[in-house]
Amino acid sequence: MPTSHSRAGVASVCAAALTFSGLVVTGMVAAQPAAAADPAGYQNVRINEVTSSNNDTVELYNTGSTAVSISGWKMSDDGFAPQSFSPSSSTIAAGGFVTFNSPKGLGDSDKLVIYTADGTVVDRVEWATNGAKPAMARCGGDGTGAWVTTTAATTFGAANAAGCPSSIPAASRIRINEVTSNGSDTVELYNGGTSAVGIGSWKYVDGDTTHSPVTVSSSSPSATSIPAGGYVTFNSSLGLGDNDSVFLLDGNGNTVDSVTWATDGARPSDERCANGAGWFRTAVTATPGSANSCSGSGGGGGGQTGQLLGGGGSLTSGCAPEAPTGTGSTPAGTLAWPGGLDVTIADNVCAFTTSTGPEGRDVSGLAFDPANPSVLWAAKNKNWLYKLVSSGGKWIPDATWSATGKQIRFAGGSGEPDSEGLTVGANGHVYVTSERDNTNNTVPKDTIMEFDPAATGSTLTPVHQWDMTSQFPQLNTGSKDDANLGFEGVGYVPDSWLTANGWVDPLTGSAYNPANYPLHGSGLFFAGLEWDGSLHVYGLNSDGTFTTFGTIATGKASVMDVMYDAGTQRIVATCDNTCGETHTFLKVDTGGAIVPEVTYTNPTVVPTDNLEGFAIAPTSTCVNGFREAVLSDDGNYGFGSGSSSSGHALYSATFPC
Repeated sequence: MPTSHSRAGVASVCAAALTFSGLVVTGMVAAQPAAAADPAGYQNVRINEVTSSNNDTVELYNTGSTAVSISGWKMSDDGFAPQSFSPSSSTIAAGGFVTFNSPKGLGDSDKLVIYTADGTVVDRVEWATNGAKPAMARCGGDGTGAWVTTTAATTFGAANAAGCPSSIPAASRIRINEVTSNGSDTVELYNGGTSAVGIGSWKYVDGDTTHSPVTVSSSSPSATSIPAGGYVTFNSSLGLGDNDSVFLLDGNGNTVDSVTWATDGARPSDERCANGAGWFRTAVTATPGSANSCSGSGGGGGGQTGQLLGGGGSLTSGCAPEAPTGTGSTPAGTLAWPGGLDVTIADNVCAFTTSTGPEGRDVSGLAFDPANPSVLWAAKNKNWLYKLVSSGGKWIPDATWSATGKQIRFAGGSGEPDSEGLTVGANGHVYVTSERDNTNNTVPKDTIMEFDPAATGSTLTPVHQWDMTSQFPQLNTGSKDDANLGFEGVGYVPDSWLTANGWVDPLTGSAYNPANYPLHGSGLFFAGLEWDGSLHVYGLNSDGTFTTFGTIATGKASVMDVMYDAGTQRIVATCDNTCGETHTFLKVDTGGAIVPEVTYTNPTVVPTDNLEGFAIAPTSTCVNGFREAVLSDDGNYGFGSGSSSSGHALYSATFPC
């Protein structure tokens, strides 16, 4: 039977024992007048970061879409009754932060509980000795990610990225995936990681602060571990009711995950959508022990992961992922991703399966159309071009252009370009790079091809084609592997940026003057060479010739994509797992040379795969200070076979405006 929790069970405890993890504190708390009803959206407010040193600071974050009043809210730790606190603001904006200093000290092994003015538990976190020094923070999604002891400076009042470690422990891949308060009071755990995790000593507790945590194994004796991509379910012996919570604790007493729901939010169940990731929502049908139905009304509870945690069962669509290769270390001095931590899958599974294969893999270059940012162009290896449009939070092929993509050929309609990178020129045409001809893949063919997207038919041939193969004899060894290390990305850079920033033309040794090159159009093309991470600058002339402006060092071992971002006024060179999944922003220095300025990693929750494409949306798309950044997986591997990200090629993140 579900246990109905008293909404004033904390505010009016009389001669009661306040029990936390077996630690009992006795005393009298005077009865208080009935408080107002809990504010709408309270369950979306989450503890986001806490430190047991430096004034015992606490940070709250609102994961919801509307502001929430926290007026009159209280907090407690494991040694005193709920106390009022003084937040930096009495309201938390949607996606906003509020901080406060604990009215009483927080210890090395302690806990923090947040209550509404009416005494309902909002959120709670526990930590073992030194777990909150320098801080405990949610990593992999503000207000939503896994609790991890930070390894760098605290980030109170701001996103947690800078304070989060580069990798999240395997145990933190375990998530509460579904919970029901409809009689059986069932809780489902899901392992979104790539290895099994033992949970024999793990515990759970509900939102009733008079309850002590109980072991998962006491409710489900066989629940000693969760395999990768697997589930464990158990019936709560504590009972679950309306306006309730479930908190999952590891064997050390550290909080792993939590969910809070309002009235009827867990009837028939509250489930994560997508399965193993995403927001909790009220389900139409409970599915304990299997993938979530995700057919509910949405908006159930907090504790959403907002990240790629894997899961979702085996794929049945015949789309075989390709495991990543060539993983290298992240360069020294690399900074954390500057945007939001939440990342979502942005394509349908196996969306890029084509007749030339293999298996829907190999989405490489990406580029937003600067004249129409609702369009995202994508190049797939084995000679395919896609025009994608946004629909329901995903990027799908534009059916009015081609629902299955269009094949591209070399000039004359021959061959199969090994299409890798692409960019959009000032004329609206799409420029695609190729490393070789896949019909003769031991020989390099480093070319840039210009395609008119308005051309009709299912196959496109170039308006112009420029062949630079002779410039790279090191790739012509008779080895298909060497031939495959040529032009991997290309970015169009307008003349206006080069002249405004004082770029020195290496051919003349003086300020770049576009008028010296009358056939090149209004910008230059920067092609990234996978072989050594260098950028090669070209003027592409309308008569089919080209001007070579020399080479730029990115400081990276390889380059997989290149773009010019008007928002940051920088050229961006992307490297996949070969360089630790990084993006180097280049500027024109005071001497007129183009040089690396700063390098960022991917968001920490993104799989460490062959992510070869990167595109940042124009600033015209900015919402609340952020715009979209899209990454593409050359092998749609995700977190591995059977994970929710397996079979997907596109990931959507956010980047500052």
